Amino acid sequence: MVFKPRDVIDDMKRKFGVDISYSVAWRGREYAYENLRLGTPEQSYSLLPGYLHMLRETNPGTVVNLEVGEQDRFKYLFIAFDASIKGFQYCRPVVSIDATHMKGKYRGVLFMAVCHDANQQIFPLAFGIGDSENDAAWTWFLRRINDVFGERPGHVIVSDRHRSINNAVKEVFPNAFHGICMYHLLNNLKNKFKTKTKELEQHYIQTAKAYNLQEFHVLFYTLCCAVPGAKEYLERVGLDRWTRSHSPSRRYNIMTTNISESMNAALVKVRELPITAFVNEIRLLCQGWFFERRNKAKDFTSKMSKDVEKKLEKRRDRAQIMDIRYADEYNFDVIDGDQNFCVDMALWTCTCGKFQLDQLPCEHVLVVVRKSAYEAYDLCSPFYSREYWYESYSGVINPLPHITSWCIPEDVSSFKIMPPDVRTSAGRRRKRRIPSVGEEQSQPKCSRCRESGHNRATCQNPIALHPSGQTFTACSTNPSFQGASSSYHPPSSIDDTNS
Repeated sequence: MVFKPRDVIDDMKRKFGVDISYSVAWRGREYAYENLRLGTPEQSYSLLPGYLHMLRETNPGTVVNLEVGEQDRFKYLFIAFDASIKGFQYCRPVVSIDATHMKGKYRGVLFMAVCHDANQQIFPLAFGIGDSENDAAWTWFLRRINDVFGERPGHVIVSDRHRSINNAVKEVFPNAFHGICMYHLLNNLKNKFKTKTKELEQHYIQTAKAYNLQEFHVLFYTLCCAVPGAKEYLERVGLDRWTRSHSPSRRYNIMTTNISESMNAALVKVRELPITAFVNEIRLLCQGWFFERRNKAKDFTSKMSKDVEKKLEKRRDRAQIMDIRYADEYNFDVIDGDQNFCVDMALWTCTCGKFQLDQLPCEHVLVVVRKSAYEAYDLCSPFYSREYWYESYSGVINPLPHITSWCIPEDVSSFKIMPPDVRTSAGRRRKRRIPSVGEEQSQPKCSRCRESGHNRATCQNPIALHPSGQTFTACSTNPSFQGASSSYHPPSSIDDTNS
């Protein structure tokens, strides 16, 4: 948890009845951080080698790479927990990579690689810290990932369209398929053609998520008619990189980098901490996730994970209204409303495309299961099973002893690291992220008048105090209320905070 200066001010007022300024609260918080968060930002870099040594000692098999540049200044850091390395084999080989800026004194960039577990939750693979998001940093990070996790059959990497990521993936993972996040491409499309209509968004998302080529061509034609010029632009990007139907490798249902964005959100409050304290917060987060999810998977009694069971149940309900016609023991014709779909149980295919691309029985296959001897669970990929769910979290991320109990070898303690050479600008450091190209920013909503574009503190809209419709403005300095008659006085029972 990150304690803000505003929290310090509120606590001092509540506990001791003392009003303190923001600057005093900020300096007090920084002093507490020095004692509780493993020193100042400068001291944190010198503590990093010792912390990483203890991390490997308490978690054997954990891979750590620390690289320094000129004058022993910090350059790169890579961490992959042993529990994540062993658990990756039980997850689908679709890896989402992303980077986000750190908010501490010496800034830097946090790199991360995550994937989905059997229960559709974030499975952390590796973390890295570098100077900036450039070709050299991404190549270094991906090389470490390749060294540790290797390249699996059907390996897919999903990212945004950052040029450095594209260059690094081509160099380090030449045999893996590199797909792009469909939402990042949507934002690029909106920005290029200066349109943000809901119609464009709806057509694009349906086109990207189409499971078969027939459905894709119909939706793609509609999209291109709605946005002239979009056809050439999207084909130049590569249809295989953003659509499910054209992808040469199976992406399952992972069409975006949302899991990376969610990982960013989980760490947003600790990205301003000194580097050693920040790395420790990553360990604590992953340690808690592995413990909680291991116990959930252990206690779950079904053959499939919890999320997949819910999905299958919804598909079974939809399959109830469908009919079936037999061709032979393996081939079936399923009637779905005014459409029909061919199911081949020998090849594990359905003409809707869901069965073979998601590796889960679609509703048409479940009709066959209901009226034959097939078992639905036998038709699911083991990557969705409760067994794989549990095995992916079977590793344990162990805690570290207090710093006073660390036993550091001399060769490690003598390894000094200086902070990176960063020019810090005057004033308060930026905390909010810079929106991506074409990204729509959410507007604040006032809790007083319920309108968007401002908050309660700056609200100047009149609101009704009486059923008669008499109103007043919050910022009025006139004793008589604006919009009301001069003889009107509010009842004494009305609380000022409600105005």
